[in-house]
Formats: sequence, C-alpha cells, structure tokens
Amino acid sequence: MASVAAVQPLHVATWIEQQTREHSAPTAKQRLAALRHLFDWLVTGQVISTNPTASVRGPRRSALKGKMPVLEAAETRLLLDSSDVTSHAGLRDRVLIGLMVYSFARIGAALGMRVEDAYSQNRRRWVRLREKGGKRHEMLCHHSLEDYLHAY
Repeated sequence: MASVAAVQPLHVATWIEQQTREHSAPTAKQRLAALRHLFDWLVTGQVISTNPTASVRGPRRSALKGKMPVLEAAETRLLLDSSDVTSHAGLRDRVLIGLMVYSFARIGAALGMRVEDAYSQNRRRWVRLREKGGKRHEMLCHHSLEDYLHAY
C-alpha cells in the first residue's frame, strides 16, 4: 500500500476525472470535498505536510433548469386567498407567502427579515432580503405584496 504522503495532486486529478466519467458532476464534487476534508485533517494532525487536493479543481457544473416546482397563477391565488385574514397568524402567513411569490425569496430570507427591512422610499414600499452567503437584495414591492404588508 502506498504511503499517504506519496499522494500527489496529479493522482487526485486523475481520480476526479474517473469519478466524473462514472458519476454525476455533483457526486464527483462531493467526493472531492470529502477527500479535501480528510487531507486537511491529516495536515492539521501533522501526519502530512501539505494537502494534495488543495490545487485540484472539481468538475464544472451548471444547472440550466431548476428542480423546484413552480405554482401556476391560479394555484398561487388560491393559496394567498386561503389565508385567514381575521387572525394575526393568517395575516403573517399571507405576507410570508406573498413575499416569496412576488420576490422569489427563499424561505430563510423571508423568515430572516426584520421590521426595518420593509421600508418606504419615494412613496413606494421596498423590501431588503438577506440571502444565502450574506448577499443582500433590495427590491421594489409588487403592489399586492405592498397591500399585504400594509394590512399586517
């Protein structure tokens, strides 16, 4: 059996190419990430001096079409109209659903909003979202979302 220290970036790159031929790109990338963590642990434990996976790039992957199902306009209207607007929880649910529908916000960004993240500027309502990776988006509210926020 070869020594762990004998593993070179070329060996890892060859292995990743083989993984890409036999599996999907996300699987190969995930396996490379696992291998990187293993070698990082070995470097931290002073078993080896350098991480041979550090300079190896995984396969490129671009998704042209997402897997998330999209609601039809009638389904969206039915969902928004089914909220019980006589209760605080119903109004809250309608605002959250409306925010995700009209801004394409993720649930995490919608739930992470604060009161000051819905604000007025030039007589129009704006929302500020904090998305994954710390990205901030400020966008003009759709008129229906503006009505939902005002009612809440």
